[in-house]
Amino acid sequence: MGQFFFDKILQNDGWKTNILIATDSNGVITSITESNKINNAQHIKGLAIPGFQNAHSHAFQYAMAGLAEVHNITHTSDDFWSWRDAMYKLALSVNPDQMENIAAMLYAEMLRHGYTNVAEFHYIHHDKNGDHYDNLAEMGSRMIAGAEKAGIGITLVPIFYQKGGFGKDATDGQRRFLSADIDCYLKLLESSEIACRTYQHANIGLGIHSMRGVEPTLIAEIAKSGPQDIPFHIHISEQLKEIDDSIAYLGKRPVEWLLNSIDLNDRFHLVHATHLTKEETKGIASNGANVVICPSTEGNLGDGLFPLRDFQLANGKWSIGTDSHVGLNPLEELRLLDYGQRLITHKRNTFTSESTGNSGEFAINMATQSGRKAMNNFNPHYFAIGQTLNVSIIESNSPLLATCSDNNLASTIIYSADPSQQNGTISNGVYMEKGKCAQYDKITSDFISTLNELKNR
Repeated sequence: MGQFFFDKILQNDGWKTNILIATDSNGVITSITESNKINNAQHIKGLAIPGFQNAHSHAFQYAMAGLAEVHNITHTSDDFWSWRDAMYKLALSVNPDQMENIAAMLYAEMLRHGYTNVAEFHYIHHDKNGDHYDNLAEMGSRMIAGAEKAGIGITLVPIFYQKGGFGKDATDGQRRFLSADIDCYLKLLESSEIACRTYQHANIGLGIHSMRGVEPTLIAEIAKSGPQDIPFHIHISEQLKEIDDSIAYLGKRPVEWLLNSIDLNDRFHLVHATHLTKEETKGIASNGANVVICPSTEGNLGDGLFPLRDFQLANGKWSIGTDSHVGLNPLEELRLLDYGQRLITHKRNTFTSESTGNSGEFAINMATQSGRKAMNNFNPHYFAIGQTLNVSIIESNSPLLATCSDNNLASTIIYSADPSQQNGTISNGVYMEKGKCAQYDKITSDFISTLNELKNR
């Protein structure tokens, strides 16, 4: 059990002062009261906001962050597809122990930046030869073990990956990813769900790599006949080549086909969705589906800019993710998302709605609520009895924040704060000073050993 006294905490209806929150042994909130007495509670100094939700992660790619930036100047182009070749080399080399060490380090760093939950879009399932492990979910189990070491909440999304492109067989470089058919994938999903039971803060989602990665008719089939009570994640319309190939193979753009073939709802999370027509943008929003935007990765890969303004005008819902983890700062993700829109629309009111013009509060609300849906958490309240306590704590004594009115606090955090102002993180009811988990030093040592073994840096 725990008790935490917050000097200032953001609730859905605004900032509250002197709030006492009690939790049970699992970090679940049992009471929230106003109090002027700290008594035996842990005093949480700073500005408390909901823990950030990282709705899209490929943990293994953290091991190659920064390594794809030395370019051969004799080449005319270095784009997503050349980056993917480098990513495949890493995917073919990592073993289960190394995967666990990479995941633990990544998740520990997420916590240090204020993330408290992650949706792990996981597709390295098999051994280096492409053969099944005795435990179908061996590699997914290592993701869960890494999350438990760090203390972050994880939604494991084992990915159905079958093809090498529209109408193309998979390549040898994809051999660790593949499930031959729906039955094979559902066995993997079942094994992954069992693995999630080993950690009380783990749960399961369903994932399709992409429309180019799975025969589209099978995507429609599993969307209709597969589990209906867990999130459904899919990469879509990230690259222009993907759209051209889809038109050539299906006669339709990827999202156009999806809207015509699947009954979307708010359990669907379309990752990237960078290149959309106005009709597709409105269609996603009107069906209640969510888009997961990963600005630092999309910028790094040269993907393009999601049409956020049109999507929001249609009441579209979105969350953020760090994908390849070239950046791990949620504030940076939100700023990149907003500033990209300001640059192409020449307007500054990106993060607004009919109910609020406060950009900071809007960004926190959208990223929190839609991000939680990606984790199968539909609780709209930032902090509520019966909900696990997850908090990002920002230093309140920095010059800009120390002088802020409540109306300007959230926006000053979103637009001016940096990682040095992360005063702490509470994940699943466990307080981490400066966001550093209890095993941080051991996790770091194991990670460095793993990278030295991989010799990829």
